[in-house]
Amino acid sequence: MNTKQLIGGRLVMGEGAADAVLDAAIGEEIASVHAASVSQVEEAVRAAEAAFPGWARTAPKDRSLALLRIAEEIEADADGYAALESRNTGKPLAAARNDEMPSIADVFRFFAGVCRSPAGLAAAEYLPGHTSFIRRDPVGVVGSIAPWNYPLMMGAWKIAPAIAAGNTLVLKPSELTPLTTLKLAARLAELLPAGVASRSALRSSATTAYAWCRSPARWRPGRKC
Repeated sequence: MNTKQLIGGRLVMGEGAADAVLDAAIGEEIASVHAASVSQVEEAVRAAEAAFPGWARTAPKDRSLALLRIAEEIEADADGYAALESRNTGKPLAAARNDEMPSIADVFRFFAGVCRSPAGLAAAEYLPGHTSFIRRDPVGVVGSIAPWNYPLMMGAWKIAPAIAAGNTLVLKPSELTPLTTLKLAARLAELLPAGVASRSALRSSATTAYAWCRSPARWRPGRKC
């Protein structure tokens, strides 16, 4: 069971305080997960910033293939993800396995398709002498916070659209139910280029967001937190 942070393509032990992760049904400790330190969160942001130019230039077909590989990983180990999700959140195993895992894999498959054919208004001559069109460009590093109740599903909703669009991502899952996200993070270290997706979190969402916002690597002139 992975309990390490994913930072810059490496799995590293958090330097912050340890949180006991519980079996929601019986209250027993499943694992102890160390939060990231502020410096580790900032390192994750720097890694995401460094990875952004290369990932933004990656062809949509290659981003699509990466998302499809993530979908295949979830489908191949659906039983393992479902068992861990059920134990950590307390939801019925059948619901986690039969309802959530197929939907989670489909999130990645959906955005694998979207990044190859994004929707937009057709180019046209809306003003005489001028051609108007929509250009969709990646914007940079995305900081996302996922809640406790659908940990892997919410994580997929954060990860897939961000990287499909050519952005990089730093994700904070709930400290109460982080285990399936950590399990996926261990595979993302192999499936994505270093820094494209990091899992690095302090104990609270507010503190993590503050650390993201104050990181000089993240914010360019004109951006606000």
